[in-house]
Amino acid sequence: MKIYHNPRCSTSRKTLDLLKENGVEPEVVLYLINTPTAKELSVVLDQLGMTAFELIRKKEAMYKENYQDKEYSNKEWIDIMVANPKLIERPIVVHGNQAVIGRPIERVLEIL
Repeated sequence: MKIYHNPRCSTSRKTLDLLKENGVEPEVVLYLINTPTAKELSVVLDQLGMTAFELIRKKEAMYKENYQDKEYSNKEWIDIMVANPKLIERPIVVHGNQAVIGRPIERVLEIL
């Protein structure tokens, strides 16, 4: 199991705690430091069953200032997230071929 984690995010911390409370010691990917590649992000999107745009954090100032009301292809959004990992919604938990966004945190229990 893997969690794309931002330790500064309370929801991400709570999700990691929930996994540990359920006996899971996931691989922790600090995605702001170890940004996933475009290929990795594409695989995660397939596991989530989402488009790249759906994974964008639309409340981020960077999104509002630079990308809001603009249209990009799925590949372009992926490239934008790779260049600006702060725009990736978090936390993402991957287990096998499934993934969920831990919002609300209890969603991760669906793939345990």
